[in-house]
Parts: sequence; C-alpha cells; structure tokens
Amino acid sequence: MRESDPPVLVLAPSGRDAAVATAILSEAGIRSRTCASLPGLVAELGAGSCAVITEEALLAVDRQALAAFIAGQEPWSDYPFVLLTLRGTPPDPGLMESLGNVTLLERPFHPATLVTAARFAVRARRRQREAAAFLHERQQTAERQALLIRELHHRVKNTLATVQALLGASARSATSVEGFYQSFSARVISLAKTHNLLTEDYWQMASLQEMLENELGPYNDASGRRIALEGPAVELTADLAVPTGMAIHELTTNAAKHGALSVPEGHIAVSWSIAQAGAGRSLRLDWTERGGPHTREPTRRGFGSTLLQRVLTVQCGADIRFDFKPTGLHFRMEAPLVERRTVPHY
Repeated sequence: MRESDPPVLVLAPSGRDAAVATAILSEAGIRSRTCASLPGLVAELGAGSCAVITEEALLAVDRQALAAFIAGQEPWSDYPFVLLTLRGTPPDPGLMESLGNVTLLERPFHPATLVTAARFAVRARRRQREAAAFLHERQQTAERQALLIRELHHRVKNTLATVQALLGASARSATSVEGFYQSFSARVISLAKTHNLLTEDYWQMASLQEMLENELGPYNDASGRRIALEGPAVELTADLAVPTGMAIHELTTNAAKHGALSVPEGHIAVSWSIAQAGAGRSLRLDWTERGGPHTREPTRRGFGSTLLQRVLTVQCGADIRFDFKPTGLHFRMEAPLVERRTVPHY
C-alpha cells in the first residue's frame, strides 16, 4: 500500500470482527479505519480506498444513503466493497446487486485472504483515481486548445483588419512609392514585434517594458540616459497590447522625424503606473519629450495621430491627450486593464 492511498474502511459493529480485520490489515502494512455505523461509513467513503463490511451490518438498517452514494459516483468510479459473509449462508442477492463492485469473503477466513482482497481493492481504486486524473488533464488540454483556436481566429481577424488599415492609411499619406514602402514596412515590423511578444505567452500577454524597449532601444545612447523608462511590471492583454504597440511605434517614428529623437541632445522619458478605477484597474502612460526642436500643434491631423485617436479610444476605451508644448510633445494615455487571461496558465 502506498502512503498516498486512502485507508481501508471497516464496518463490523458486532463482535470482534472489526478488531480482527484491522489487526490483520495492520500487520500487512495496510492502513485502516473503523466506522461505528453505516451513516458514518457512508460519510467516509469518499476518503477511503475501499470498504470491508460484514453482511449483518447492512441487513437490518436503512441503506438509502449508501445506495445514493453508489448511484451518484462519477463515470470513472466503481467503488470496491469486500463483504464478509457467514459460511453456509448464501449472501442476500439484493445486497450483492446494490453494492455492485463487491468481493465475497466467507467467515472464518484465512488472514492472507483478507489481505489479498484488500490489496486488490486498494489497487483498483488507485487505478480509478489515476484514470480520473488523466481524464481531467485531457479535458483541460482540450479546453485550452479550443480557447487557443478561438483566440487565434480572433487575433488573425483583428490583425488582418489592422494591416488593411495600415495599408490604406500609409498609401493615402505617402508622396512616393518609396515613402509608402518605408512607412508601411516599418509599421508592419512594429506590429510583428508586438505579436512576437504575444506568441511567447500563447498569444495572451505582452510586457509593456519590452514593447517600449523594442521601439526605443535603438535610439538610446551609450550612457543609456537618452531614453528613460520607469514603471511597474505590467502585462497587457492582446487587445490592448497591439494598439498600444502601434501607438508606441507612431510616437517613436514622429520623435525620430520631428521630435526629440531627431537631434542628438533630445531625450524621451516614458513613465507608467497602475491605478484602481472602479471595479477594475487602469493603466496610465506618460510620454514626454525634451531637448528636441520646438513643437507646436499641427495644422492638420496626420496618420499617426489619427491612428492613435481611433484605435486606442475605440478598441481600448482609452482616454488620450496630446500636449504640444514648446519644450516637446507630451502624450498621455489612460486605458482600462483587462485582468482575466483568455487561456489559463500552463
């Protein structure tokens, strides 16, 4: 008997049968527990490996609770019983049928006979539990696969729509084929970087810190002071990570062309924090540029700001603000965080 196996339950309220049975099992290294009554036995069945019961303990009592337990077993379960009968007396047919998985032992019996029957019953119950654990694991795997497939379909649909929007908007804002190719390629590459972070976690979560480092890392200087990132570790779900990644790319591209990253002395500070917002939490991100050319509010809205306005506010329910200060652009985003993962952890 393994240490993890539950004890053998013994119900023999008359005579010395209970004491003899538990003593025999103990000498064989089989743990057992004596129950004083049938209701007590039924209450313990779920915590036992099998039940050793004398026939007379079942004949003159109400067996409805026992019948309900046997009938209500899980599909994998066939609880084993060892029924101790009296030699020369045929067992009650109705009792045999109601117990189901039952082994008969006539009294008096040889100790080895009881030990063998108990060991077989314990082993059978162990295998049943192992089968239940295997089936549960298979069910969880199937559920995870179904969730992943649904998430994949959702992601592919959203990604194709995003690429289509990037294509149309890049074409409308381009002045040459080369300009279109450069801007569209850069945006697709940025999108791919975010998706790469998502696929590492089964297309579920992406680190905001890593998203920022992917875009801004190439612009940092040897001292590491040109780009400053500060905030707690936060993972964004796919529906927030993809638009946020696109927003970071657009802000970085704009800074490289017209803002702080267009001159050697310019620098960017990005800070973020998590705050309680009603029943959930929200992400606040601040993008601040310093040391670049003087900025002023543009006379027309470009593709980047249009993208941020539409995607972040519509898809993510975010509140965004642009402040074109003379010292540099300040961008703020506040968006609700989705706390629940679609696919559970492995």
